[in-house]
Amino acid sequence: MRLGGPWAWLLGLPTAVVYGSLALFVSVLHNVFLLYYVDTFVSVYKIDKAAFWVGETVFLLWNSLNDPLFGWLSDRRFLSSQPQSGTGLSSRAVVLARVRALGWHGPLLALSFLAFWVPWAPAGLQFLLCLCLYDGFLTLVDLHHHALLADLALSAHDRTHLNFYCSLFSAAGSLSVFASYAFWNKEDFSSFRAFCLALAAGSGLGFVGAARLLRRRVEAAGRELGCPAMAVNGGLCEEELLVGREDVGSITLGQYLQQLARHRNFLWFVGMDLVQVFHCHFNSNFFPLFLEHLLSDHISLSTGSFLLGISYVAPHLNNLYFLPLCRRWGVYAVVRGLFLLKLGLSLLMLLAGPDHPGLLCLFIASNRVFTEGTCKLLTLVVTDLVDEDLVLNHRKQAASALLFGMVALVTKPGQTFAPLLGTWLLCFYTGHDLFQQHPQAPVGSAQPWPEPPAPPPAQAPTLRQGCFYLLVLVPITCALLQLFTWSQFTLHGRRLHMVKAQRQNLSRAQTLDIKVV
Repeated sequence: MRLGGPWAWLLGLPTAVVYGSLALFVSVLHNVFLLYYVDTFVSVYKIDKAAFWVGETVFLLWNSLNDPLFGWLSDRRFLSSQPQSGTGLSSRAVVLARVRALGWHGPLLALSFLAFWVPWAPAGLQFLLCLCLYDGFLTLVDLHHHALLADLALSAHDRTHLNFYCSLFSAAGSLSVFASYAFWNKEDFSSFRAFCLALAAGSGLGFVGAARLLRRRVEAAGRELGCPAMAVNGGLCEEELLVGREDVGSITLGQYLQQLARHRNFLWFVGMDLVQVFHCHFNSNFFPLFLEHLLSDHISLSTGSFLLGISYVAPHLNNLYFLPLCRRWGVYAVVRGLFLLKLGLSLLMLLAGPDHPGLLCLFIASNRVFTEGTCKLLTLVVTDLVDEDLVLNHRKQAASALLFGMVALVTKPGQTFAPLLGTWLLCFYTGHDLFQQHPQAPVGSAQPWPEPPAPPPAQAPTLRQGCFYLLVLVPITCALLQLFTWSQFTLHGRRLHMVKAQRQNLSRAQTLDIKVV
């Protein structure tokens, strides 16, 4: 009975808050993973170069294929449910199935995250298995979490409301980077392992609790008659919409792929997004390296911790500012402006050179913040592509999950290319092989600054200069490629308005086939 008060308070939380909290439990793990997994296996576990490349290559294939694969396995029963005796699978049943899946896959994601930081197999084998397991459970969680956005809300206002809480909780989850900075130490890894254990335990318990709250909310709403919208106040009527009324077997996968190959804006978008995914993960993987070799002699531990943490928190907060800009100017104009800003800042840094610590601090942080901020906006572009795909191919239902999966199929290889190409470029420019370097305490180490080793005088500036050119030339190249591909993208302005109008007309004609918020 004593738990009745807190439990009743939790049950009274708005559905948007509970839904957004799921982003917290993903973010608190994933940011730490992105920042440290390469450095852990290279510098702590001393993985062999061949094993590293083999693991990343297998991960490249798995990372690209598991989105459409899991999307199909997850939604196949929903899409193929044929009405029998006038009844089908209700929206409430779909939501409950996704919530139950989150309650299982979330704790498994936490366990797979924990497997990175405890050596339990040869480094090469552990690297391969950990990457595939972690990415598989992360994909399952992301698929169900994003699918709930469509199941709980339909209007742009309600989906923006849900996204607001996702951004807010993601920013809170990114604070784990601040704490990780104090525990990270290559020489004494035990404290960092304990920190990751605490993160995994909190995330796993959070997934279980949030899934239970959502399930109770949906089950309670199903027992109410005439329940209101669920997205804001909670309440999805079981009698609302029956999904699976249309025969989804009218188009084969081969026919869908042929239609997608003729979708011009889709092809230009995935080309741009592939570069964007590469740049985002390049920044994540090599952020500590840039701090170590470019700023370790000029900034304190607290300054380095602040730079590292703000680069993970600020993109989520930026999303709250970019959304009003998108409503005013359009997503296309805002994204193009961010590409131009990335190019301008990189050229300025290139002209200034590596001997301006203050400018380097600003550039390293802003480069990651604006790059990640762009990634947050591209989901809105994919939803526009879903609308155009529906209009172009005269679909009776929008193939949103499948289109999201196909975007991931093409763009996710950038996540694997980032560490591979980054380490190769560094070795090519400087002759410095990360796999053969002697362990050094990075800028994030809790230990005092070590006395630098005494390399030959000609080699010391070479590594620093190579890191600097890697830092500025990669964003310049990415920005130029993205500005070109983005200029070919035509789904904006008048064309976007036309597509939206036709989608709305189709929606009015198919009122019974659309979930009502």
